[in-house]
Amino acid sequence: MHLLSTAGRAVETLLAERSSARGLSPLHRSLLETLTDLGPHARTDLAAQVEAPEADALRVVDELVAQELAQVMVVHIGGRHQVVALTPAGTAALGAVQDDTASVQDELLASLTRGERTQLHYLLRRVCATAARGSRVRALP
Repeated sequence: MHLLSTAGRAVETLLAERSSARGLSPLHRSLLETLTDLGPHARTDLAAQVEAPEADALRVVDELVAQELAQVMVVHIGGRHQVVALTPAGTAALGAVQDDTASVQDELLASLTRGERTQLHYLLRRVCATAARGSRVRALP
């Protein structure tokens, strides 16, 4: 387990460095991914979706809006709600972050053959699925 933990920290460190260079934190990245996956979302529901404290999530939403990576629209359905949606610039920023993720993966797995990468992916999915069944850890997509 120590090896998995060490590998995970290395990945998180490299991703955080690259995201930070783009002015984005892991929470920024998570919100952009959530808006991409789920579409426009009520501002107050986003914190629950990314499993972050509401104050932190709302602060980051405000930062995404200030950077024009997201926009807030007011809708009147059963009351007044603020809905957050990605802008084209937000979609492009997420694409750049995903490119960074692929680059980090390629960097860390450079010494593995294609077959070894496939096998590692399969084994890690199994480990994560087992962990998700035994705890509150989310399963990999």
